[in-house]
Amino acid sequence: MLGAYTGKMLEVDLGSGKLSDVPLDEEMAKTYLGGKGLGLKLVYDEFRPDMQPFDPDNLLIFATGPATGLKIPTGGRYNIVCSKSPQTGTVGSGNSGGKWGPYLKFAGYDAVLFRGISKTPVYLNIADGKAELRDASDLWGLTVFAVTDELSEINGNPKKTSVACIGPAAENLIPFTGIMNDKYRTAGRTGLGAVMGSKKLKAVVVTGSKRVEPANPDLLKERVRVSMQKIRENPVTGPKGGLHTYGTAVLVNILNEHGAYPTRNFREAYFPEADEQSGETLVEKYLTGRSGCWGCPIICGRKSDVPEGPYSVRDSEGPEYETIFVFGSNCGITELDALIKANHLCDEFGLDTISMGGTIACAMELVESGKIPEEKLQGLNLRFGDVGAMLDAIWRTAYKAGFGADLALGSKKLAEKYGAPELSMTVKGLELPAYDPRPIQGIGLNYATANRGGDHVYGYTISPEILGLPEKLDPASIEDKPRWTILLQDLASAVNSAGVCLFTTFALGLPEYAGMLEAATGQALDADKLLKLGERVTNLERLMNNMYGFDRKQDTLPKRLLKEPVPFGPAKGQLSRVPEMIDEYYRLRGWVDGKPTEEKLKELGLA
Repeated sequence: MLGAYTGKMLEVDLGSGKLSDVPLDEEMAKTYLGGKGLGLKLVYDEFRPDMQPFDPDNLLIFATGPATGLKIPTGGRYNIVCSKSPQTGTVGSGNSGGKWGPYLKFAGYDAVLFRGISKTPVYLNIADGKAELRDASDLWGLTVFAVTDELSEINGNPKKTSVACIGPAAENLIPFTGIMNDKYRTAGRTGLGAVMGSKKLKAVVVTGSKRVEPANPDLLKERVRVSMQKIRENPVTGPKGGLHTYGTAVLVNILNEHGAYPTRNFREAYFPEADEQSGETLVEKYLTGRSGCWGCPIICGRKSDVPEGPYSVRDSEGPEYETIFVFGSNCGITELDALIKANHLCDEFGLDTISMGGTIACAMELVESGKIPEEKLQGLNLRFGDVGAMLDAIWRTAYKAGFGADLALGSKKLAEKYGAPELSMTVKGLELPAYDPRPIQGIGLNYATANRGGDHVYGYTISPEILGLPEKLDPASIEDKPRWTILLQDLASAVNSAGVCLFTTFALGLPEYAGMLEAATGQALDADKLLKLGERVTNLERLMNNMYGFDRKQDTLPKRLLKEPVPFGPAKGQLSRVPEMIDEYYRLRGWVDGKPTEEKLKELGLA
């Protein structure tokens, strides 16, 4: 077997209770690396075009990469993939950090594959190579925090144990729920939590003490040294850089100054009070410390505390930039302490913050447009700027209480139900993140073409367009944006398959990743081979989505972003120009109308 892998996966049939160790296919590891690529290949091998999200055959796969658990910068990531997302209808996927991925490796497995549905609630416990399904009836209904506390000491070694679990919202099959690990880390998007909830699987506990070994330790150590130097010297990832100093919320003022900070359900792109919810203000008023995932030198996580007042939250973590935007400017709300509270509630219940906040903002506009009758709200004053209503909406959604049952549909189905589908700011049913694409052309093209829907990390063009890394691009220009979008999408696919954090791409390039992975695995890799691997992963995901019925029609943005110019601020008058870029994107991809050609599939070994 290649270095950096355990060489073993665990298959769990929740219907029968059978657990089986299966060898990791070495050729599969070479071709797809691990993480997202491995998960997608396992789904593809059992793919069924008529799959439904809560079918017993909907596979749920937790997969590490070769970098996971090694002394590679940010080698703490893992991916979760499911055959079909309950939120988007695409293949579902999510990525998380913390320590769960490394501890799965240390417990003896590269991946865990779940199929079937348990008759009663269960959790899976893996401790140093021994796996067992256990009764979770007493845990069903508990919050993420309560379950994590309950199970962290189950194997008597809490320092080497990590818990991934779902909260009540996922048990209630809300389609935008995540799978949480280590309380505050989450594979948040595409409704993976609801799939886990449908299987009556409450948690996966991993405890491990056996380290995996790289193929060439000395070579890996040298290549890691070079990469670490680049990370430390980088203005974004270094010890004095923006991510360590202010967390991801450093982007609040940056994007607002560009006129690309989405406001009031993307009606506007500039929020005059943005500084009051910025990373700088978070540090000044509420920061109590910093936290990092396993093996991370960047340490972008925030520890926060609101000691008193109506939004008091003690000893919490976050919020991230996306969460601040979506409950803040996007809901017309300024108060940062309330946003910390909103983040905490979502973590506790297991809700994806981007989709939850996007749905609330959509509901606020529906109410103010007269689309939702007052009697439907049952006293909930869902209007832009109402903090209390925003916070109430979160717990009501988690339990489908009152109007929360409508919010639990997500913004796409909510807006359709009340006759205004154009007010849902989604792509492929996934709520958009915190970058208005009207003044940033590349991110709009990425949103439109991303396989899992409205997703910024699928191809983070913000790096060159706003941050100027690895080079500065004019965000308002469409020149060369299709090529850059493709490059960054395939790079992200490779990074997510490797088991490292996307934030390292601010400082590292393909040669650094390929060099470290080559030393770790013993597989001959260079920049071109690694990028081709990423392209294969991107195309495999697209191929399955095509078989689900997705094509050119879904590769677009909400009409507001194509037809309604930014009304005021630094980007006044701008529109997204995705329609002018999409054909060139397809040409460069080797796709026709959103579908890979037979020639492209053969080139990538997919046909």
